[in-house]
Amino acid sequence: MAETPSTMIPLGTKAPDFRLFDARSGNFFTLQDLKSDIATVIMFICNHCPYVKHIQAKLADVAAAYQKKGISFIAISSNDVETYPEDGPDAMRAEAEKHHYTFPYLYDETQEVAKVYQAACTPDLYVFDKTLKCVYRGRFDESTPGNRKPVTGADLCAALDAALANNSVNADQKASVGCNIKWKKD
Repeated sequence: MAETPSTMIPLGTKAPDFRLFDARSGNFFTLQDLKSDIATVIMFICNHCPYVKHIQAKLADVAAAYQKKGISFIAISSNDVETYPEDGPDAMRAEAEKHHYTFPYLYDETQEVAKVYQAACTPDLYVFDKTLKCVYRGRFDESTPGNRKPVTGADLCAALDAALANNSVNADQKASVGCNIKWKKD
């Protein structure tokens, strides 16, 4: 596992649109189909990453709680399934059911979406405001596998609470750290 930090795109970056297959429902969705008029969280995750597994239960809880407040959550898996078949659509559907994901789990087969978002690791988290401008990018919280800090979701929740209150999100944001996205070989 190669520990990789997120790229930290510039705040204010407009969310690129996409059309991806949802492993949960079997449908295709665009960003326009799934976005919220309050805030939209886009999460690059996968099934096998220990960093994702470390926050998975709390992430599902946070998503369910904030979805009730009108915030959209979208998970995207962009890993090369030739090398990591456990990250393919059938396994994604099973993982979503097992962990009670209340959000779409989209498959980025071409990896083009990860590239345009400059996603670098799993988990890589972004929050976009109602106009789809980036107001947060970074970590879920300070907990990582092995550092013995509790998984709270504090960093992401603080950004979402600010969005709900129509306040500016604190620009002092820490990069997420996780497994690198498993890019296809050219």
